[in-house]
Amino acid sequence: MPKIFVTRMIPETGIKALKSKGYEVVVNEKAENRSATKEEMIAGAKGADAILSILTDKIDGEVMDAGLPTLKIIANYAVGFDNLDVEGAKKRNIVLTNTPGVLTNTVAEHTFALMLSIAHRISEADRFSRAGKYHAWGPNLLLGTDLSGKTLGVVGLGRIGSRVAYHAVRGFDMKVIYTDPKSNPEFEKEFGAQYAEKLDDLLPLCDFVSIHVPLLDSTHHLINEARLRIMKRSAYLINTSRGPIIDEKALAKALRENFIRGAAIDVFEFEPEITPDLKELDNVIITPHIASATEETRNKMAEMAVDNIIETLEGRTPPNLIK
Repeated sequence: MPKIFVTRMIPETGIKALKSKGYEVVVNEKAENRSATKEEMIAGAKGADAILSILTDKIDGEVMDAGLPTLKIIANYAVGFDNLDVEGAKKRNIVLTNTPGVLTNTVAEHTFALMLSIAHRISEADRFSRAGKYHAWGPNLLLGTDLSGKTLGVVGLGRIGSRVAYHAVRGFDMKVIYTDPKSNPEFEKEFGAQYAEKLDDLLPLCDFVSIHVPLLDSTHHLINEARLRIMKRSAYLINTSRGPIIDEKALAKALRENFIRGAAIDVFEFEPEITPDLKELDNVIITPHIASATEETRNKMAEMAVDNIIETLEGRTPPNLIK
């Protein structure tokens, strides 16, 4: 009977699907409200045919070796896979998979929820109201910024970045400027978008900047103090990709000293820790890595991860192979 080690509890639909195949499913229940520890992952990997991992689990060669010779696949419950040692898996002939596509609409919606909330000062207004500070309507009370007619900078034109641009143009009549390793003439024609070859060319032109690039050595601290300084003082920065893409210390300084007007982030540089200075500022919205957190999406992610495992263990190529 194949053994499946699940590093942290996923939606029940995924667990039931694995058990329905007759697999032994071992869930690391110790990690209910935290990430799995290295020791827990090593212990769970022993004798496992498959590991279903969460994006916060750092799966390195030591964890993989603990699963050999039985370990055949590591199915990541996420789109990104910077938590996996891809080269290490190749050397050990372990299949790696992820769950792409399914998060696109949900993350794009959350991106826009953050954008609207920071521009219209929703979180500030909520705190203001709860504190009993609202006494009368006033012409200058908590003035925000319109999205309609403004310019959105999309950094990374993948599935999510493209969908955010769609909402911006179709729903809010925004102008879109994007940067990516290569231009997309078809996208430009459909959405009237403008291509910026360099990030430094995009930043000074945009009222809102939304980050949608993977975490790589080349994107670590892609947004640093120098780049925050060339943004408009009235601009807002949104990040639903990966935390270390932004230098949080520099971001806190930019918000405190008004290099930019505001920011909204769903991911953190030292996750789950948040730079203390950010928590003290009113012109930033912070959500705890929940951009994909809808019942529909999280259930579908579980189904995709499970399907990747089943296909691999039954000798077929999984649909979402990381190459």
